[in-house]
Amino acid sequence: MTVQADVDLDLILADIETLVSCESPSDDLDAVARSAEVVAALGERLLGVAPERIVIDGRTHLRWRFGEPTVLLLGHHDTVWPLGSLLRLPFRIEDGVLRGPGCFDMKTGVVMALHAVASLPDRTGVSILITGDEELGSPSSRALIEREARGCAAVFVLEAAAEGGAVKIARKGVSLYRVHVVGLAAHAGLEPERGVNAAVEAAHLLLAVAELGDAAAGTSVTPTLVRAGSTTNTVPAAAEFAVDARVRTVAEQDRVDAALRALPVTLPGADVRVEGGPNRRPMEPESSAGLFAQAVAIAEKAGLTPFDGVAVGGASDGNFTAGLGVPTLDGLGAVGGGAHADDEHVLVAMIPERLLLLQELVAGALTGHGTSAGGRA
Repeated sequence: MTVQADVDLDLILADIETLVSCESPSDDLDAVARSAEVVAALGERLLGVAPERIVIDGRTHLRWRFGEPTVLLLGHHDTVWPLGSLLRLPFRIEDGVLRGPGCFDMKTGVVMALHAVASLPDRTGVSILITGDEELGSPSSRALIEREARGCAAVFVLEAAAEGGAVKIARKGVSLYRVHVVGLAAHAGLEPERGVNAAVEAAHLLLAVAELGDAAAGTSVTPTLVRAGSTTNTVPAAAEFAVDARVRTVAEQDRVDAALRALPVTLPGADVRVEGGPNRRPMEPESSAGLFAQAVAIAEKAGLTPFDGVAVGGASDGNFTAGLGVPTLDGLGAVGGGAHADDEHVLVAMIPERLLLLQELVAGALTGHGTSAGGRA
């Protein structure tokens, strides 16, 4: 199978502007629905067919399917940017740099996915899934993503590239917890000894949780949001704190999970309850090795700018697909930087290169070339 290497960059940039100009904060269901309609219209124009609109818990996800899926292109159209961000950070292109809320993470990648598939002379076996809640941890779309990925030979994730244009061959797994402490209220001045101080118990637990990290293994366990007490003159009867754990391996994720659930109680009378657990399994390097080798070979043959494969701390929906054993390569979207920050930007000159890379990867996976063990060719 051959692909069309030539791209209409002006058209691609216009399409990116269209998506960026429709703000889509994850926590605003109406905004996400409006954004989904913009993405749907763009995809229908390019692909000649409307997507399935899949609404789960009020969130709109889009899927284009061309036969039984063999290759999945995965992205999201929601962003972290609140409504009104465009007034302060309008879409613009200056000196070869494209800017605007969500341009890097990851509306450029969405446009690339649609244009790449539109270029294929035969799309049979391709599925495109663009979700609307990735920035929240994909609570409504996870099952949809996993169903779509099962049995595929390859998943290509259009999240933005890492620093210097590197693709993402591994991602840390994420576990999220909330630790609840129940004590006993008492007057802090008259009879504090009758109380069980939930804040003090939480302090002991916070220190114990922080000790679960292992820098050598790449494991971070970070207590984050903390709440305790009701008034300044009352022994706190309740406290709680959140924990964010990031790991490179499933073994480390399981170790941290077991340790959190076995936290010892220090104060007599206090009770501790742990909620949560693994949200995303690690995307380990083995899941991307074959696809990354294919990407490097394509780049060398086509004379593209060389790139590395790197492991990153952040998670994506690629963690879900890699966790199923499906070959997954991430970071194939925009090259630039500043995700979630005011300097979010995309390097325009790299868009045609990365689009060609994506086209060739998809074409190779559809014909069974360049796939790796773990999927169905």
